Amino acid sequence: MDKPLTTLIHNQVRGYRGNAAYLLQILRNIQFSCGHIPEDAIQQLSTELTIYPPKIRALIEFYHFLHYRDRGHYDIYMSDSIIDHISGKNELSEYLCEKLQVKLNQPRADGIVTVANSSCTGMSDQGPAALINGLPLTRLSKKRIDQIVGEIEKNIEVKEWPKAWFAVADNIQSKGVLLNIETEPGAAIKKALTMDPHYTLAEIDKSALRGCGGAGFKTALKWKYCRLSEENERYVVCNADEGEPGTFKDRVLLNSYAEQLIEGMTICAYVIGARRGFIYLRYEYQHLYQKLNAALQKRREANLLGTRILGSGLSFDIEIFMGAGSYVCGEESALIESLEGKRAIPRIRPPFPVTRGYLDKPTVVNNVETFCYAALIIEKGADDFSAQGISGFSGCKILSISGDVEKAGIYEIPLGLPVKNILNLCGAKSVQAVQVGGPSGTLITPSEFNRVISFDDLNTGGSFMVFNQSRDLLENALNFTHFFMNESCGFCTPCRVGTKLMCDLADKVAAGQGARLDLDSIKQLNHVMNKMSHCGLGQRAAEPLLQTLEKFPEYFVKRMTDKDYQPSFNVEESIQRAIDIVEIQSNQ
Repeated sequence: MDKPLTTLIHNQVRGYRGNAAYLLQILRNIQFSCGHIPEDAIQQLSTELTIYPPKIRALIEFYHFLHYRDRGHYDIYMSDSIIDHISGKNELSEYLCEKLQVKLNQPRADGIVTVANSSCTGMSDQGPAALINGLPLTRLSKKRIDQIVGEIEKNIEVKEWPKAWFAVADNIQSKGVLLNIETEPGAAIKKALTMDPHYTLAEIDKSALRGCGGAGFKTALKWKYCRLSEENERYVVCNADEGEPGTFKDRVLLNSYAEQLIEGMTICAYVIGARRGFIYLRYEYQHLYQKLNAALQKRREANLLGTRILGSGLSFDIEIFMGAGSYVCGEESALIESLEGKRAIPRIRPPFPVTRGYLDKPTVVNNVETFCYAALIIEKGADDFSAQGISGFSGCKILSISGDVEKAGIYEIPLGLPVKNILNLCGAKSVQAVQVGGPSGTLITPSEFNRVISFDDLNTGGSFMVFNQSRDLLENALNFTHFFMNESCGFCTPCRVGTKLMCDLADKVAAGQGARLDLDSIKQLNHVMNKMSHCGLGQRAAEPLLQTLEKFPEYFVKRMTDKDYQPSFNVEESIQRAIDIVEIQSNQ
């Protein structure tokens, strides 16, 4: 092993105090420094952290942005979400590869550059988008690609490229109580410290705040369960891994409302008695890392974070933990596994994280939006927050609106607002369908536009994708189906095998060789996966196809009348064999 690599790894291990829970962080840093994870690095890490090499390799193979093979000096990922597709991503991707003389997922012959796809970069409001060496490139065009290729061919360091190329706009289109807030840092904490933690929790309870990441669990109840634990050591974790395609509202909150987030986490720590917290930041938001760290340091210097906050008995600090690319990290127990330096495989529950979470200690996991609203509630009062809802609902929700709209971006709306009103707000015309809640959510038609955004009707973590009459909705379903296959953690057979078979069937139908039997097979696969998958990904993977089939069957009929495609394998036999295997293994 060369000396610089040895020194790099040794310094990384020492910087994290030899704690094996930080293995993922160390691997990320090696990936950024070397362009890949060399075998020598695996062996040295095994020795210094006392971890078997197979466990390290399993981690590298699990996360999308860790690699054995050198990616080169310029590592480019094109965002492959359906919103990027309708913005022209495929044409631009082909153009980029042609200009660079490279094939997707294959490092160029000279080893300088690699181009690949990534499920979603959290930039759906300003696509087509890409990442280069972890940094975002938005609103791509052929002209911009020509400029990028020019810099690469001249071997100009990415840090020397024009700053405007990496600009990411907030695109806030509609502000409510949170996005309009003007507050003094520490105001909510000061108010909380004048009350007993019990009364602070009661105020959160009174507000009826629920988790804004999609599950909708009562925030006060989660905090209460953690507070009642007999353990003395507790943790606060912010889930900033919004990986659902079409969702980007947490990106905006992290960029422009970090004070609110940190304030909310600190209030949670006061309520449950925690001394340490983590912000789990998705890989695609690497560009926010330094800014968030600066915000944390600023608050430490103002005695709003750290030891004896504002002279009280509250001591609490926060650390940023970076992800490495895994959709399932959005599930709280999978996120905790990743936080501990493991593969992000969802845990069997119970026990729930509030009793046995990070390092088996009681842990509250909420997303960015939830913590921001918690700080708002303590500062302004529960009644003020609750009054924002309409039609009998309490509070607000922030939506990430993208697709065929005049004004893509962030909209803070009252809970209970009908979809038709939201479409008017964002300038959507000739709407054919709306996908609420991302691929795992709900596809709705114009006849359903009176339905409302709420935890009891159309629940969403924030994704709100609009498609006009020109869009082929089967293409949407195909994109979502492939997304689930690519993001399956591979832990359980029903999901690992089922998502691949689902894609085979969907591709067969899309290519014009589909038959009614294939649609029956999709339904049969869904039954098996729904009943036997380990987590929600496998249980929801067939929904895009099934909902499109139910509400827009004409797209399937149109494809199934084209008989030009000739498959190279017998899909029906493959399906039946796989279903037999899934059922046998799942029953063992």
